[in-house]
Amino acid sequence: MSKSSQSTTSGKRIRKDLYEAELERLQVELVTMQRWVIETGARVVVIFEGRDAAGKGGAIKRIVQYLNPRSARVVALPTPSEQEKGQWYFQRYIKHLPTTGEIVLMDRSWYNRAGVERVMGYCTPEQYRQFLRQTPVFERMLVEDGIILIKYWFSVSDDVQEERFRSRLDDPMRRWKLSDTDLQSITRWEDYSRAKDEMFEATNHADAPWWTIESDDKRASRLNTINHLLSQIPYEHRDPEPIEIPGRPVSDSYERPARERHQYVPDHAHTLGSGTE
Repeated sequence: MSKSSQSTTSGKRIRKDLYEAELERLQVELVTMQRWVIETGARVVVIFEGRDAAGKGGAIKRIVQYLNPRSARVVALPTPSEQEKGQWYFQRYIKHLPTTGEIVLMDRSWYNRAGVERVMGYCTPEQYRQFLRQTPVFERMLVEDGIILIKYWFSVSDDVQEERFRSRLDDPMRRWKLSDTDLQSITRWEDYSRAKDEMFEATNHADAPWWTIESDDKRASRLNTINHLLSQIPYEHRDPEPIEIPGRPVSDSYERPARERHQYVPDHAHTLGSGTE
């Protein structure tokens, strides 16, 4: 069998105009869903895992783009500190769980232990086995407490992953996404495949099943992710409270200070050319 993931799509990329129209519709629904979460006090955790360069970050960006940041957070934790290494493994993730009326999107999660830590030898075999035993119990506790827990695995073929890595080499805005660990995902492709298979076998349970997103086509994967996410949350359409913008009162005796008394940012934008719209 080829190392490439088995795609369920035809290999053709969805048209940009169709993508943008459907993305806008889905993002409106996300705002409606968030309103329900806030008003009902629901708690939502969405986990994004998968291969490096599989499109997790792009999907997360489109999900949160128009959400109220006061009740929707993205959690992307750095390498654990020495203090955190001495804690119970799940401890540093627990403090990032949502309170009532909040959505938390985890750009990687406690499943680091079953992926990069397992493959790169950053944890011991016993720590890994303990993780596989404890994770279903831990997740059931979250669900039993009322948290809506959704887990996504982004699947990308080896050819597309390498293509995306190469596209980052000369891109100054995305060069930071290439680390030594990322590049080793190419040379250790099958190790990561085995680790993912073992992880699924141990942690794919009824309370929090894994959902796989085929992501060779980024546009399609983003639409599929958002559409499915909305289907997993039992929200109801709630119209926002009507708002009436008041008329501006007539000015009385107020006079603005002279502009010369303030410091203004230089108008760099209008040095770019003579034309304006």
